[in-house]
Amino acid sequence: MYPPLLTPPSTQPISTLLVDDCSAFRQGLKNLLDFHSATGLMQFQIVGQATSYQQAIELAIQQSPTLILLDMELAQGSGIDVLQQLRMTPSRETISHPQESHVLVLSGHEEAEWVFKAMQAGAQGYVLKHHLSTQLLDAIQVVLQNQIYLAPEVATQFFQLFHFSAGRSLPKNQTIHLTEREREVLYWLVQGASNEVISQQLRITIGTVKAYLTIIFEKLKVTSRTQAALQALKLGLVAT
Repeated sequence: MYPPLLTPPSTQPISTLLVDDCSAFRQGLKNLLDFHSATGLMQFQIVGQATSYQQAIELAIQQSPTLILLDMELAQGSGIDVLQQLRMTPSRETISHPQESHVLVLSGHEEAEWVFKAMQAGAQGYVLKHHLSTQLLDAIQVVLQNQIYLAPEVATQFFQLFHFSAGRSLPKNQTIHLTEREREVLYWLVQGASNEVISQQLRITIGTVKAYLTIIFEKLKVTSRTQAALQALKLGLVAT
């Protein structure tokens, strides 16, 4: 695997939506983000706080935040419900939403099943709540670069479950026909590269990268970069 392709911290505030049904945790999380903002490393702007599935969806559509910090258990519904709905909501693409929000799950559950379900539903990262003080900023930097972040405490169990699931669910006769260039684009996507980095590596335009990704998503029957990466690994379409 290639090392993280991180860019220097941006001076622009990162619009952030907090989704958790515990007011004390949301306040603590806000205080932590305010602390990081005060250091000057990254600037955060809290554009909303949600306690339920419905509030999370409404605020995500209204505010189109760059970052969503999402709990797995909500007052009504769950984090999985939120992830699935965000993928399906047409207005996120048609009503002043230039790009999808980056979703980082913050959870008290470290069981592999929870992590697997979150990542499968479209989360870009998973951090345990009791490690936020040491891991949150790194995780945010990673997911904002369209890479996948897994806390070290859950990564091993996650990949064990992932490989087990892949072995059981892989269709015996399923073949995905990709051109050489599509495989190259998919390879860099699995490495966590942004569209800009892919265009630089392959010496093609960003528009061409997006066109290839659209074709790849259709062939893999996925709707997000995270799903495409997981599906590529599951089907053995790229070597890591």
